[in-house]
Amino acid sequence: MLALVADPNAPAGVRPDRVAPPRSRPDQALVEVRHVSMNFGELKHLAGRQPGAVLGYDASGVVVAAAIDGSGPPVGARVVAFGPGAWAQRAAFAIADLAEVPPGVDLAGAAALPMAGMTALRTLRAAGPLLARRVLITGASGGVGRIAVQLARRAGAHVVAAVGSPGRGEGLAELGAHEVVTGLDGIEPVDVVLETVGGAHLVAAWNLLRPGGNLQSIGWVVDEPAVFPPNSIFSPGPARTLHSFGDATAVGPDLAVLVGLVAAGELSPPVGWRGGWERVAEAATELYGRRVAGKVVLDVPVADGAVSVAEG
Repeated sequence: MLALVADPNAPAGVRPDRVAPPRSRPDQALVEVRHVSMNFGELKHLAGRQPGAVLGYDASGVVVAAAIDGSGPPVGARVVAFGPGAWAQRAAFAIADLAEVPPGVDLAGAAALPMAGMTALRTLRAAGPLLARRVLITGASGGVGRIAVQLARRAGAHVVAAVGSPGRGEGLAELGAHEVVTGLDGIEPVDVVLETVGGAHLVAAWNLLRPGGNLQSIGWVVDEPAVFPPNSIFSPGPARTLHSFGDATAVGPDLAVLVGLVAAGELSPPVGWRGGWERVAEAATELYGRRVAGKVVLDVPVADGAVSVAEG
């Protein structure tokens, strides 16, 4: 079968190649992949991947072999999934890491949800009740940010979406942001921060927290440290807290929540760029250049003997 593999000599470090089909464990379903999505971090850390390794984590498609242990969806079910080796014509996913896609939900849109969606959902959940609280989302034009804006607004928060340039803020008010700002200067104190940039940006966001506030450190797209001046983390009153995020286990129930919200018309998948996976180098260049508002989705070429299932 075909897959996207790591190659340090290829444009963007990725190229299609033929690889052996995956072998499923008893608790895994074999999925014919129709669409995959790319995350900035996956590309940023390609140097650490073994040449020839099948890449990616986000996918949607159709089950072609159900889990041997009897769990999970049957053959023919449309699913969204999260797991290593996703950028391939077929991939094996743990039943705990996939969810059925409701009728009417586009598989391409579903593919944009796994990593970004579960990150936004889990960090907002960890921040506690959001009703009437001020929530700052940095890097709000990205995949995590665009989903977080929608989920925070739905939870009753006053949403402040911070972006790097005015053009990056397009569409965020329509998704639910009450304020769309460029940079962090002049923002009134907030109760919660979802911080996706890192470096000095993280320090500036920390300084915007009210007493008792909570900062969720999600990503680090800049190559610089976060330097806190002496005594800058001191704050009178209730403690401010900073939490890391990295829990990507058993994401299936959260994926079910996300595609359920899409089906109900309460969440719009953040697809900012879509094309065939033969354009992977072009897509990676756009993503690296911060020219994609949301997620990159790649359409996977149909494998021989593919299951015929409607995508809509």
